[in-house]
Amino acid sequence: MKSVLVDFLVSAGIKPMSIVSYNHLGNNDGKNLSSAKQFRSKEISKSTVVDDMVMANNVLYAKGEHPDHCVVIKYVPYVKDSKRALDEYVSRIFMGGHNTITLNNVCEDSLLAAPLMLDLVILTELMERISWQTPNMQKAERFGCVLSILSYLLKAPQVPKGTPVVNALFKQRNCIVNVFRACVGLQPDNDMLLEYKLYNNLNNTVNQS
Repeated sequence: MKSVLVDFLVSAGIKPMSIVSYNHLGNNDGKNLSSAKQFRSKEISKSTVVDDMVMANNVLYAKGEHPDHCVVIKYVPYVKDSKRALDEYVSRIFMGGHNTITLNNVCEDSLLAAPLMLDLVILTELMERISWQTPNMQKAERFGCVLSILSYLLKAPQVPKGTPVVNALFKQRNCIVNVFRACVGLQPDNDMLLEYKLYNNLNNTVNQS
């Protein structure tokens, strides 16, 4: 949810100042996260998911500036796999005003996670089939062993050293789409639709029809 909502807010010029997430659940995931060490790992992955979106807008955020971000996860055995999530996003808007978005989500946690695991296996296997070669290369090569293309399905994607981390969900999805388009010889997809925005071309199109 963060990788969608924060991307939307920052892109719209709305400045998130505080992000607070509270979760409780009763399955094994919740039990494991009741351990301080396990929770710390989860806290880091959840808290850093907005970093690249914040750093991408130096008009809204000064260097080193970052929203306050708090993550709370509690183990409540009775609710079992029915995860409860409460999220609050407080943003600064025009003339120093504030906007607050509050979300309440109840879901069967494992039923959301299981398809992601299947997609991870399928996408990884598919990437193993792909090789590429340029005219000046003696032999074809494969993708690097760190498949950053899987970031669409992961909260804290791993990337090769020196590679930018992208958490914005729609950028991650576009990456997958354009890799597959390249595999079949198509140009990268974009939403510019320039041919419909040029007056002369539009007139020609209308006249031809």
